[in-house]
Amino acid sequence: MSAPTPTPTNRIDPFAPAELGPITLRNRVIKSATFEGVMPDALVTPELIAYHQRVAAGGAGMNTVAYVAVAADGRTNRACLYMRDEAIPGLRALTDAIHAEGAKASAQIGHAGPVADSKSNGAVGFSASRRFNPLSLRFTPAATEGDLERVIEDFRRTALGCEQAGFDAIEVHLGHNYLLSAFLSPALNDRTDRWGGSLENRARLAREVLKAVRQAVGGRLAIIAKLNMVDAVPNGLKIEESLEVAKMIEADGTLDALVLTGGSSFGNPMFLFRGDAPRKEFGQALSPLLRLGFKLVGRKFMPDTPFEEAYFESLARRYKDSLDLPVILLGGINKRETIQKALDDGFAFVQMGRALLREPDLLLKMQSGEQTEGICIHCNRCMPSIYSGTRCLLIDPDPIEPGPPVA
Repeated sequence: MSAPTPTPTNRIDPFAPAELGPITLRNRVIKSATFEGVMPDALVTPELIAYHQRVAAGGAGMNTVAYVAVAADGRTNRACLYMRDEAIPGLRALTDAIHAEGAKASAQIGHAGPVADSKSNGAVGFSASRRFNPLSLRFTPAATEGDLERVIEDFRRTALGCEQAGFDAIEVHLGHNYLLSAFLSPALNDRTDRWGGSLENRARLAREVLKAVRQAVGGRLAIIAKLNMVDAVPNGLKIEESLEVAKMIEADGTLDALVLTGGSSFGNPMFLFRGDAPRKEFGQALSPLLRLGFKLVGRKFMPDTPFEEAYFESLARRYKDSLDLPVILLGGINKRETIQKALDDGFAFVQMGRALLREPDLLLKMQSGEQTEGICIHCNRCMPSIYSGTRCLLIDPDPIEPGPPVA
């Protein structure tokens, strides 16, 4: 199983080069996928490049671009990147900029499924089963066999597009009740065909997608999956089933690493973020109609959730101890000692999000000894800023006005 915990005499240096599948990162810290919110035409803009350039220059081993939808109907909203020929030149400019700063580039790819705003996208998507979408105020239909054949091909095609655009790695989104996560979830999948019912059936789509991606680019690009450990919603996916899915995927041999997450984008988002719930700011960012509904259910939908350092560590440890597959720790990592402990305990890499949004150069400060922890206060006001350019509102309160797409 997993390698024994290193002793203090052979501790892993967080800032030494490390292999991830077929690629080598300059260190073991990956910028996690956090939607950037600066793509009004669903294409790369100078602001998106600058966003990632800052973090790459600040010392990250790899940047994760969040996220690249595999189809127009798989976007969370119309300002979300999706893979097509028109997007590749801009994505190439983005990866070139990241590489110029010494970091690797990863693309998180996925289909939003029940999280997609079909009204904004102007395209009706699909999910595991028919469900009401509070974002679009419409029902998302159940996917047909034809839809699922197409989406598997969309993931394969998107993986090839990412390679053409210069990405070094792909992170397939199996979390947060996006499409593949929705199929895994008993709360969202009540199908009676080969895609529903048993855990093996519910895991079929995720496994088929990962096989298609592996066949497309495996051995040339690193392949990661971001898997929900728990949905944290009534009747949702629980850790026992999630761990079995992870074992199925490991046996398939489709991944180079697994990153663990949890929560539901439309059912329990604070489970992922923890800390203060920015209900006022989130409500102000919504349309007037949605704002009214949010006032009624906002406290239940987004309760304040106590923050603790490395809050997913105890759940993620179960995967690390049960799998040979490298496991990446995510969730509330702000201190150098947390990074060191995670590596000493056998995690292969760590992912950081809000801490690097607050201080893009935090890793250089940690490496030099200037700073041992980030100054993010976990107010989560950055969450609703996805609608006006993702940023730390404490230092940059003004909305970002994106420039024209990069050709």
